[in-house]
Amino acid sequence: MAINLLKNPSGEEQLDFWELTENGGSQWKVEDMPGDCGHDFCLDGVTKYFATSFELCLKRQVIDLLAEDFTDEHLDAQPTVTVEDWYCSRTDCGCTYQISASLLDENQEVIQEFKPELVTLDPDSDDCSWKQIKHTFSDYGPGMRFITFEHGGQDTKFWHGWYGVRVTGSSVTVGA
Repeated sequence: MAINLLKNPSGEEQLDFWELTENGGSQWKVEDMPGDCGHDFCLDGVTKYFATSFELCLKRQVIDLLAEDFTDEHLDAQPTVTVEDWYCSRTDCGCTYQISASLLDENQEVIQEFKPELVTLDPDSDDCSWKQIKHTFSDYGPGMRFITFEHGGQDTKFWHGWYGVRVTGSSVTVGA
């Protein structure tokens, strides 16, 4: 099984290892599953999640692949890169969720990017349970040396506190 290159993917170490690129409203918070108005998570071992607030909250990691013991030769062979994330809303408040991941060269210029449309979750039309998003990069050409992963969102009612999207179980893996 491939090793998850993201550090602290589910909040066990609070916000350590994450760069808070947007920290609006009541700011990022780590909460215990299932949380107020929440759902249990479907993967064993995940007991916490990151919660967003009433203004945009985004956090990111930049993975230095050479520092993670990958070789230039391996990376130039274009191994698959799989990005996964889990997100949900509370049952009492809508929210938005966004994610972006990029493969970068040695100068941290973008080689290829995954940035789907903003997702809006509405408890009136959605069961608010945990949903997975997954993307695999392939055939992107030689030169990848870094990967960025950024995600987050906010609530849609601008309620004080942590009513925005919840994220956990994030991963970035590089194929053989």
